[in-house]
Amino acid sequence: MKKFFRILLWTIIAVIFVGTFVYLFYNSKKKDTIYEIVTPEIGNIERTTVLTGKIEPRDEIEIKPQISGIISEINVEPGDIVKEGDIIAKIKVIPEESQLSSAQNRVDVAKISLEQSKLVYERTKTLYDKKFVSREEYEQALTDYRKSQQELESAIDALSIVRDGISTANAQQSNTLVRATIDGLILEVPVKVGTSVIQANTMNDGTTVAKIANMNDLLFIGKVDETEVGQIKTGMNTKISIGAIPDVTPDAVIEYIAPKSTEENGSNTFELKAAITVPDSVQLRAGYSANATINLNGVSNVLTVPEGVIEWVGDSTFVYCLTSEEPVQQFERRAVTTGLSNGINIEVKSGIDKNVKLRGNEKKD
Repeated sequence: MKKFFRILLWTIIAVIFVGTFVYLFYNSKKKDTIYEIVTPEIGNIERTTVLTGKIEPRDEIEIKPQISGIISEINVEPGDIVKEGDIIAKIKVIPEESQLSSAQNRVDVAKISLEQSKLVYERTKTLYDKKFVSREEYEQALTDYRKSQQELESAIDALSIVRDGISTANAQQSNTLVRATIDGLILEVPVKVGTSVIQANTMNDGTTVAKIANMNDLLFIGKVDETEVGQIKTGMNTKISIGAIPDVTPDAVIEYIAPKSTEENGSNTFELKAAITVPDSVQLRAGYSANATINLNGVSNVLTVPEGVIEWVGDSTFVYCLTSEEPVQQFERRAVTTGLSNGINIEVKSGIDKNVKLRGNEKKD
């Protein structure tokens, strides 16, 4: 019995040894490499570049108050359409005590002066009617009386401006009324009722009450790399794709390329602006992320092959043409002249025709 198990054990060891040898022998044999076969085609090659950027209105106007004070009323909200001259907000003036006191004092002085001028005028008129004073004295008293009346009106108007910001002579054009300066869409209202605002002057820009833009005049603003900026010219057409509205691809025309570059992430880029033709049925919003596809150059009806079949050796390019398929694939190396490439297909100017068969990628098991 022991002898039987000993023989069985050695038999199993022998089988494993022989099997391993056979496996290694067959795997050590060189296998024939099989390649995909590619046929040249007649087609078009276009080289394009895609620029990232966003959509902005051409003119975005910041509306600022003409007088300092506190917002007492806001008549618009973001998204409202306004016309030039529409009232956006009203401002309540908080006068300075010194200016208010000075204006009030001027009114009081003007009243006293008016009372004095009135007494002199009335007395002179009585004497003039009785022929006791000359006409010249009467006219002088009348002129002084009228001047005092005008001075009082001016003092009251100045007090109204200091206290309320409203001129009694021109209440409709009061500085307390913040008006739209253009037709457009309200993009932002960064203030609320009760917010203190200051007018623009030489010391500061003033408080922005609202931002208005004409949303029918939009620009695509993006960046183009220095390696491609030389191939882009103003007046070139481009297609704009918008992430928020994938079904809409409006046309645009490049109208500005920055003359000076800016450095971003170690590379130099140039700002580019393209005027967008806004479709009537689409409402675009300021700040949309967008891409601009620009056709740099292209050729039509040329012989093309996949770029993967080309072999580059220095400045020379080669392809491998199929010469035999049986019993194994055999190829002939042939020099070709290449042209424009779009990164997928490449133009072949000479060296082969459309009837040849070319070696492609290796087939995997």
